[in-house]
Amino acid sequence: MRTRLVAAAAVVLIAAPLSAACGSDGPAPSNVGPASRTAGVSPTPTPGSTRRPQPAPKPAPSSTASGRATPGSPTKVLVVIEENHTLAQMRAGMPYVASLAQRYGYATRWRALTHPSEPNYLAIAGGSTYGVTDDRAPSANAAKVGRAHSVFGQALSVGKTAKTYADAMPDACHVWDSPDRSVGAPTYAVRHNPWVYFTAERAQCRRYDVPVAALARDARRGTLPNVGLLVPDLVHDAHDGSLRTADAWLRTQLAPVLASADFTRGRLVVVITADEDDRSGNNTVLTAVLHARLRHKVVRTPLTHYSLTRFIGQILGVRPLGAGRTAPDMRAAFGL
Repeated sequence: MRTRLVAAAAVVLIAAPLSAACGSDGPAPSNVGPASRTAGVSPTPTPGSTRRPQPAPKPAPSSTASGRATPGSPTKVLVVIEENHTLAQMRAGMPYVASLAQRYGYATRWRALTHPSEPNYLAIAGGSTYGVTDDRAPSANAAKVGRAHSVFGQALSVGKTAKTYADAMPDACHVWDSPDRSVGAPTYAVRHNPWVYFTAERAQCRRYDVPVAALARDARRGTLPNVGLLVPDLVHDAHDGSLRTADAWLRTQLAPVLASADFTRGRLVVVITADEDDRSGNNTVLTAVLHARLRHKVVRTPLTHYSLTRFIGQILGVRPLGAGRTAPDMRAAFGL
């Protein structure tokens, strides 16, 4: 009888801690400390076990409540400049661009700086109009720009990338208007390709001023530059052609860009604006800002082309050029 009582007591003593450890409200096993649970490492195996610790899983990308990855902060910008139309004209005559503006974001009080075209392009690229008041070629106006630097050269100087994608350009960094032999009139307009006026960067321009066909290739490869400018020809920018023609061309050019990983993951901002209005208003132009994080963002803050100069400097992480330093803050206005 004494032997049976001793054996029964031993069973009770052994069973009690096991039931406590296995219960749903019991403490965690002693070999799983807080550090192991926090780091995501599997529990340390007990002596004699052949199980090896498993590495912690890689952290998942941040996501929204819907489970989709949250777009990151932009590190690249692609600028597209249309020609000589007001905000209202572009919204009515370019349904594709208008739909992008509605889907992502646009500014209602964005004003070009002056007339005619060329000084507005120079202002975006360099933060100044350099006293230019006409549309003359670099042979006449590059001297006014002098040894100044552009946002393209600024990008390259800090180890970033830059390109202009020029429609109908006969060769890299072409410094004259170029006619389309089939119609006998210029289609490539040098005044719409501002990099060629910055003679201090002419060697860089010759290397990175490329045909428009390179845009789709770079988008597919994920090699869009930190600073890019898409330069339509005179038909495709609505200067000589219709708004509808310009809209259709832009749809084709932007399709691979908006489908690219650069855009869908939030690295790229696309800005579509106009150099100036048609002199019928106060130079207010439609400026659409496309980024994966924006959803129908309507900005009523007064902005100008110098705001775009400032934004490019912010994307590059450098001091903006010229008047861009004190321009209204586009990045803050759009929450980018």
